[in-house]
Amino acid sequence: MNTSFKRWASGLIATCAAWVAQAGVLPGPLVDTQWLAANADKVQILEVRGNAKSFTAQPEIATDAKGKKTIEEIGGHIPGAVLVDAKKMRTDRKYGDLTVKYMIPEAADFEKYVRSSGVMAGKPMVLVPVGAEVADINDALRMYWQFKVYGEDDIAVLDGGYSAWLLEGRAFSKDAPATQGNWSVKADRTAQYFASSEDVAKAQQAKSATLVDSRDAPLFHGLVKRDYVFGSGHIEGAKLYPTDLMFRNSGGALKFMAPATYRGLLAAQGIDEQAAAITYCNSGHLSSGPWFMMSEILGNRQVKVYDGSLHQWTLEKRPLAGAVPLK
Repeated sequence: MNTSFKRWASGLIATCAAWVAQAGVLPGPLVDTQWLAANADKVQILEVRGNAKSFTAQPEIATDAKGKKTIEEIGGHIPGAVLVDAKKMRTDRKYGDLTVKYMIPEAADFEKYVRSSGVMAGKPMVLVPVGAEVADINDALRMYWQFKVYGEDDIAVLDGGYSAWLLEGRAFSKDAPATQGNWSVKADRTAQYFASSEDVAKAQQAKSATLVDSRDAPLFHGLVKRDYVFGSGHIEGAKLYPTDLMFRNSGGALKFMAPATYRGLLAAQGIDEQAAAITYCNSGHLSSGPWFMMSEILGNRQVKVYDGSLHQWTLEKRPLAGAVPLK
């Protein structure tokens, strides 16, 4: 056996041993700050941000007379983290003659983007939202969903996000992010996690899956609408699970609630927690929240995201129901 082969074999054995050691590191789809602080060396930390410049900025934290901390400006990141720019995680895709915005990238494009963010293969991931607003948490949850579509299972989300980390007085860094990784698409599980317009129409007609509208009540009832949605109201037959039922405020950081709480809230909205479901919103962003809650926290593997959501539905001139006059 020549020397170069011995070195290659030794390296391969060491790599495999590391993968085996990392297997089962994550306790579940959610981790808390204490767990992450104790296990940061065993995972890779992906900070999902809509404002990429904040990654290397100085955070601004105020403390009142009683010692309560408030984040006035997000800045910096958890030491060792890489930056995932939320604005780059979605793209335009063609469906016939129509161009649908805000969609999940094709597998090759997603892999290229993830690698350019510095994400490595073979190491568990913890996605870190800012944690201050519903929208930024859903940036991370959508990224989680996209990773699941392309075969990644060794992944979790930091409950409370970077806001919880800062408010607890934990260390932060302002170092520039890594720019190159080697993560690869492991599978294409579009059929398992992704719902098309045709899937939604079939579920609506056959009542084979619950359509879960993930927006706020004014949007659901048609009092207001987004400019990229070409109609008011909701898909007929849909059940509303609004954004204000997704998280609780814990000292300035938004955190998930207990599974039993979600079960009760779903039941109150007329949603069977274990039945097949398709979540949607305006553009496939907010719908990542109820999907994550139902699929990952409550274990319902029959939940999909309608990625095109009402932007695509109304672009295709499909009907909405429940709209009310604005005047």
